[in-house]
Amino acid sequence: MTTGETFAGLTVDAVRRALTAQLSRAAVDSPELDARILTGAVLGLDLTGMIAAAARRLSDDEAARLETHASRRIAGEPIARIVGMKEFWGLPLRVSPETLVPRPDTETVVETALEVLHARSTPGYPFRLADLGTGSGAILLALLSELPRAFGIGTDISEPALQAARYNARQLGLLSRAAFVACDYGAALAGPFDLIVSNPPYIRSTDIAMLDIEVRNHDPRDALDGGADGLDAYRMIAPEATRLLGRGGALVVEVGRGQSGDVERLMTAAGLVPAGSPKADLAGTPRAVTGLFLPR
Repeated sequence: MTTGETFAGLTVDAVRRALTAQLSRAAVDSPELDARILTGAVLGLDLTGMIAAAARRLSDDEAARLETHASRRIAGEPIARIVGMKEFWGLPLRVSPETLVPRPDTETVVETALEVLHARSTPGYPFRLADLGTGSGAILLALLSELPRAFGIGTDISEPALQAARYNARQLGLLSRAAFVACDYGAALAGPFDLIVSNPPYIRSTDIAMLDIEVRNHDPRDALDGGADGLDAYRMIAPEATRLLGRGGALVVEVGRGQSGDVERLMTAAGLVPAGSPKADLAGTPRAVTGLFLPR
């Protein structure tokens, strides 16, 4: 470890306290929570299990693996990358180097999409969904978990990302209602869909170097870089939506800070009708923009 400390021979309880102190000294956010997650990941125990095993001493192998995890966390690697899992919409999802770590902000897209669907149809309707740039499958699988008769397709240009999404769908018992296709956004799809969702890359190319280390050094650049103005993906997605959506269908996309107005204008230019005000995330940032396909 970078500090020269070792966890060998310590009890589970002592290790949690020692790791919490170490992460706190390194100014890691939420050191107690991170210590619990890392310790639990190495030992294969949840919080209840760790409490029950408080007096058990770590083996040399367990101590070495936990020391490696701690060093990675102190170096700025997100805890979800270290343990390979992240919870989203209450669902445990595998993440890989080729996928974004799902973030709470993106749950705003799921909330908005469900509101749109429930407003236009009766419960239990067999919706057809598409998630463009699905990554770990987070948005698509969250929607399928709430819509028991829906079927969805997730696309991504990265086959390793699609492998993670398929794994997640299988583990969640949703694979029978999900398909995954390697293509650029909706290029290989044919409609009609009731709903299209996407969390595309929207960071300006020149802004990536200023992102937090957990993002700029560990999230795949292709999933971050939205081009010179951050809007390249929306220029592709909005016209594709008018090709793929059925009448009354909706496109719901995640946007970055200050981008909602530009994205609404791109939707309008492509033939979509912006639907109400963008939905804000918990921090108050407009995060989910909706466009409806209402051809004359």
